Amino acid sequence: MQASTLGERGSSLVMLMAKSRHKKPENVCRYFKPSPEAISELTSLLAPGDSSR
Repeated sequence: MQASTLGERGSSLVMLMAKSRHKKPENVCRYFKPSPEAISELTSLLAPGDSSR
């Protein structure tokens, strides 16, 4: 499974680093590209009940 898929499924940064064998978080972040659905879900978690966003 690719790092981006694991990231979208909620894997932690530490788990992504272990899976990809990167030692620096910034190297893992370049592979993580969340889908529009993942961004929407996160936004709804951060602002529950705020439909203006």
